[in-house]
Amino acid sequence: MKRTAARPLLWLAALLAVYLCAPFVASVPQLGAADWANVDWRATWSAVGVSAASATVASLVILLGGVPLGYFLARASSRKMALLGFVVQLPLALPPLTSGVLLLFLLGPYSGIGRLTGGALTDSFAGIVLAEVFVAAPFLIIAAKSAFTAVDPVLDDVAATLGHHAGSRFFRVMLPVAWPAIRAGLALAWLRAFGEFGATVMVAYHPYSLPVYTYVVFGGQGLPAMMPLLLPTLAIAIVCAALSIYSLRQKPAADQSENGDDALEPATHLTASRGDASDRRLAFHLRRQLGAFDLDIAWTPATRRLAIIGPSGSGKSLALRLIAGLESNASSTVRLGSTELHTLPPERRQIGYMPQDYGLFPHMSVARQLAFPVDADAASARYWLDHLGLARLVGRLPHQLSFGQRQRVALARALTRHSELLLFDEPFAALDTPRRRLLQQSLRALQREIAAVTIIVTHDPDEAALLADEVLVVEQGRVLQAGFIADVFERPASMRVAALLGLHNVGEGSMSAAGQVEIGHGLTVGAGEGNSAGPRPGLAAGQRVMWRVSSHALAVTSQGAHAGVIEAVELRRGERYVRVNIAGVHFEMASEDAGLREGAPCRINIRAAGVTVWPAGGPR
Repeated sequence: MKRTAARPLLWLAALLAVYLCAPFVASVPQLGAADWANVDWRATWSAVGVSAASATVASLVILLGGVPLGYFLARASSRKMALLGFVVQLPLALPPLTSGVLLLFLLGPYSGIGRLTGGALTDSFAGIVLAEVFVAAPFLIIAAKSAFTAVDPVLDDVAATLGHHAGSRFFRVMLPVAWPAIRAGLALAWLRAFGEFGATVMVAYHPYSLPVYTYVVFGGQGLPAMMPLLLPTLAIAIVCAALSIYSLRQKPAADQSENGDDALEPATHLTASRGDASDRRLAFHLRRQLGAFDLDIAWTPATRRLAIIGPSGSGKSLALRLIAGLESNASSTVRLGSTELHTLPPERRQIGYMPQDYGLFPHMSVARQLAFPVDADAASARYWLDHLGLARLVGRLPHQLSFGQRQRVALARALTRHSELLLFDEPFAALDTPRRRLLQQSLRALQREIAAVTIIVTHDPDEAALLADEVLVVEQGRVLQAGFIADVFERPASMRVAALLGLHNVGEGSMSAAGQVEIGHGLTVGAGEGNSAGPRPGLAAGQRVMWRVSSHALAVTSQGAHAGVIEAVELRRGERYVRVNIAGVHFEMASEDAGLREGAPCRINIRAAGVTVWPAGGPR
């Protein structure tokens, strides 16, 4: 089926390819029939020189203005810029003679500019250049716009957090990354300018450019005189086309993801930058309105290893960008120790911002990555190269590194400028489970050795529990709960928080007069200490509470107090877990009993010591 479907496409492609190649093939026999004896080589080479020189000058003019114009067209989203982008591409759709007429309206001897310049802009070398700029500029502008659009905007964000202002980011990051495509567009623009006839013949018939001279010779001597004039054009066109194709070729990405070098070496001992971080505590109140989405979250954590967790679209990444200063909002406040970060632009916040792919610049080697921060410390760079196992990778580009190596390069780059705040946006989201766990352990080891405050944005509760001491749970731009990891995981403030943290055996109920907790459908269980002596201290009979049952507090036993049904038996990381239904309430428990089967009835015992209760809507 696949070959049958592709065959019509192959024939269509072949027909057009044959047609496009046929004129070149047809010209070969004309080499012998050409009138070589009567060629005015002096005039021919003069015309070639005029065309080459004017095309070069026009291309330089186009380059100087077209690259910035393409850049702003790529970044702008307003209707005015969209209209401008449409207008500057119009010369591609206009007949060249029409373009020449329009230029005469602007530059002709009877126009305002023409009278002001004494007609110097027509029938002159300047006129040829102006005509070529008008018709050839769209080739570069379109290439530049497409190239800048294709550049990941995260690179600009990362460069800003590394201390570079807008101009430096353009020339050191955006332009080098976009340059291969721009270079191809420049080659095409030069070739278009070199071969321009229609607009040129209207604006500047003299001095002869090569297209105009070819037209004049054809009118006087006919077809036999054409081949000597076409050879320079064909040769130059072939060279420009080859340069254009070469410019667009990309180096294949080296697949280094399986080289087993994702983690820190076991013998590595990190000791630098360790210290008391009590004066670097972070506090923020972030506000941002984006259409119908409204972010308003505040947090004053007491430790330096932090996590923000929530579902997709909850505002986690937006919060990180506000902290980094990459989203402007005058009503947000961010304080790190005694420094009010919200008053500073991102390039002055002394932070390290690491997006999902770590934001390494594709055109820079590892050595250049570490030297890129504005205030990079060479001694610190050498230290981290050695202690993060990167010394032998200094000459590699990002596409030649594994995920783990990229992570370590991004960390080293941030640490070379002694960053006081490290921001990680879903750093392991794109990795498979084994590699993700390995890199999480490596980052945790590094966190213990540096004094910087770290914030991990994630949707993975296990990742948050591993890499943070405190967690902020958010949804729809609002705080659901904040606190120490143990407190939040052990006592979620609501069922929604429990769901976001992936917690099991959690629910809502009410306290009974006997100090037990009614968890639904007539199921009542003891709760911790003092269950037979009345309600627990601080919890009145009838009060709504949340409860949690430890998976180790449940046991299948023939003498169990509760009747249940086994719903499922699952293996997780090599351990057996059993899901049971007791009076309509679902529980999960760890069990090594290989005799348990799905659908089988059972008796369950729930130890009161493993049951925790707290007021519903508890600590935030």
